[in-house]
Amino acid sequence: MTDVLIVGGGPGGLAAAIALRAKGADVTVADAQTPPIDKACGEGLMPDALIALRELGVELNTTEGKAFRGIRFASEDYEQVATADFPDGLGYGFPRPVLHIQLLHAAEAAGVNLRWGQNVQVLTNQEAEIGDESLNFKWLIGADGQSSQVRRWAALDQAKTYSTRYGFRCRYRVRPWSEYVEVHWGPLGEVYVTPVGEEEICVATLSSDPHHKSEEVLAGLPWLRERLAGVAISSQERGSVSKTLRLRSVARGNVALLGDASGTVDAVTGEGMALAFRQAQLLVRSLENESLELYEREHNAILIQPQQMARILLAMDRWHGLRDRALWLLASEPALFQRMLGVHVGIESLAHFLLCKGVTLSRGLIQAPHSQSKTSLTR
Repeated sequence: MTDVLIVGGGPGGLAAAIALRAKGADVTVADAQTPPIDKACGEGLMPDALIALRELGVELNTTEGKAFRGIRFASEDYEQVATADFPDGLGYGFPRPVLHIQLLHAAEAAGVNLRWGQNVQVLTNQEAEIGDESLNFKWLIGADGQSSQVRRWAALDQAKTYSTRYGFRCRYRVRPWSEYVEVHWGPLGEVYVTPVGEEEICVATLSSDPHHKSEEVLAGLPWLRERLAGVAISSQERGSVSKTLRLRSVARGNVALLGDASGTVDAVTGEGMALAFRQAQLLVRSLENESLELYEREHNAILIQPQQMARILLAMDRWHGLRDRALWLLASEPALFQRMLGVHVGIESLAHFLLCKGVTLSRGLIQAPHSQSKTSLTR
């Protein structure tokens, strides 16, 4: 018997387990994979993600990662560059296996019952089979990713997909050249460069076309391509699908969904893990009341602003003329970019920002010089 069975031992599932144990719950985490679990992602934690994780009771060892000060947008030739610092501290890049091991150790120290390398089959709303053993539970949490089996079992998979893109991630053995996460905007997609160590960077590509591999996206970014020429690759390349997905419901009876299983935002936001940690906070508050009503009612509010930001950034990916104008404006008005970054990490609401700066933003986009590139507003 366990109070809470969490299916999925990724960062979101482990963070929720640690927080629930701090409240006295008996928690079991089960995952078919074995640690350290790797995954294709940008490998950067924004300051809001670190704050949420700290509030859940997890303090990461930042010496195993690499700090970054903010975000930098760059054109394909690196001639147009816009930079903004985070308003609330530093972000940190961690290779995904390093982050997973840290969270695993924190879960072990908290007394979470961890079951690795064992398939989970949910039999009823109170019983599951883990490997060849039966386990009864009071609450079931599906933290098993965007292809969640728990979501299908609980008939919670009614959803609307707003966007679908395709990503690849590789690490390179080279000293980071920037104190920022760099987003390089190219003709076939974006490339994200995140410092994850003193001598290592994470390079992640995103494209709307599944046929565009990472080397093709990089080919459209001459400055970055030359930077990486001859640099040793330090990891296996991994791919994944990046969606903006909203579910009709994230809880039913004694079953709730967490992290990517409960809805996703495009990886361009870099907010995937921060969302999972905020959801874990909400889940703990809800279960303290012996109900998932609070979680179901307020979960959508966590996703709204990141999904709105994703739509704005995806417009920059789709409409190259808009992107070029936006890059010019943000490079010319760094204070505006910094305030937008504050919106992105939850310091200010998007509605309040647009109320205060919407006219300035619109006027700046209109007055921006016409792009000299061959791409147009209609791509």
